[in-house]
Amino acid sequence: MLLRRYTNPVRNHQRRVDLFNQFFNSLENEEPKEVFDFTPAVNTREGKEAYHIDVDLPGINKEDVDINVDKNVLTISGKREAKEEVKEENYYRLESSYGTFSRSFTLPEKVDIENIRAASDNGVLEIIIPKLTVLTDTTKKIEIQ
Repeated sequence: MLLRRYTNPVRNHQRRVDLFNQFFNSLENEEPKEVFDFTPAVNTREGKEAYHIDVDLPGINKEDVDINVDKNVLTISGKREAKEEVKEENYYRLESSYGTFSRSFTLPEKVDIENIRAASDNGVLEIIIPKLTVLTDTTKKIEIQ
């Protein structure tokens, strides 16, 4: 038996009408609305010797980014400044977002916090979090006393 979720066609139609009206109302406003919803994209991966966090920060200077570790939580924060408005050109749609941002990550237990490194290249911030090395090759006999 095939079950299908009930969707209210009136509600779906009303949602489309609301989006349509919102779009045209935004064109009528002479003053552009400020956008403060910048959230950088993040990619995380684990290598053999370290964890890597790549953060897309296009147009942001490294001086405008802070990286901190507090109680095993790594926090990346900063601010993306709005570009100055060009008075000679009229914008009909402004999709660039800006504002302050903060992303936090709980670090695994066995990381070398003292040797975390960060580098920025072409708008991508890479944070390298080395793993603690555990000696597993040595053997030792423990005497019972």
